[in-house]
Amino acid sequence: MQNRTVFFVSDGTGITAETFGNAILAQFEIQAKHIRLPFIDTEEKAYHAVEQINLACEKEGVKPIVFTTLAKDELLDILSTGTNALLMDMFSTFVKPLEVELGIKSNHRIGRFSDISKSKAYHDRIEAINFSLAHDDGQKNTDLEKSDVILVGVSRSGKTPTSLYLAMQYGLKASNYPLIPEDFERQQLPPALRPHLNKIFGLSISADRLSEIRNERRPNSKYARLENCQFEVSAAESMMRMNGIRWLSTTTKSIEEIATTIIQEIKPERLTY
Repeated sequence: MQNRTVFFVSDGTGITAETFGNAILAQFEIQAKHIRLPFIDTEEKAYHAVEQINLACEKEGVKPIVFTTLAKDELLDILSTGTNALLMDMFSTFVKPLEVELGIKSNHRIGRFSDISKSKAYHDRIEAINFSLAHDDGQKNTDLEKSDVILVGVSRSGKTPTSLYLAMQYGLKASNYPLIPEDFERQQLPPALRPHLNKIFGLSISADRLSEIRNERRPNSKYARLENCQFEVSAAESMMRMNGIRWLSTTTKSIEEIATTIIQEIKPERLTY
């Protein structure tokens, strides 16, 4: 079985390039090392991507495979002229160039979920979803060491949908834990989280948006009051900074963007395709 490094390069999250690339790679019996290069939206970033791709070629002695959905011609030109790689520009090329480059015929498998009942990756994905559901909102904390990612943040900051997306899309065991007023009074993370700082990623949100979301759930409550939301968001962000926890605001970001950023920051060892 051949080994190849495969890059997914995009000026957005790269999910389209990754989905497309994995569907094509499923046609071949190869062992692929996946490297995501999302948010390549400037020339400086494009040149840095070229350096990474060419370094892989130099180290491994074979061309990397690059799936890209770059929208800007000038960025695509930098990639196409600067890299020693097989460049797959979305749907402009398909299986035959890979057959030539890899020196093997495709097996014409339909999509990445063929023979799904026999797929270990699929069963790992289901296990990850079950794990994430069991560890939603701090329900269970006895085996947090099994988590690939632990999300923290105030209630309704987007922890649950992000956890489930990470489990369903990438097969990651994602726990999530709410930061509550008692934590802010102690000015300490919950004890169960402290041994796992390297796996923790924080989600925040603007107080105005948080108040809107909470009012949909509990109208006219202290929980949803703007002043309370302002206090909780400020206290949570302060706690994350104090503990060196990486975090982002979910206010204007999609689940796809949030998940992509988390993977880039945490770099979990295990991903399922």
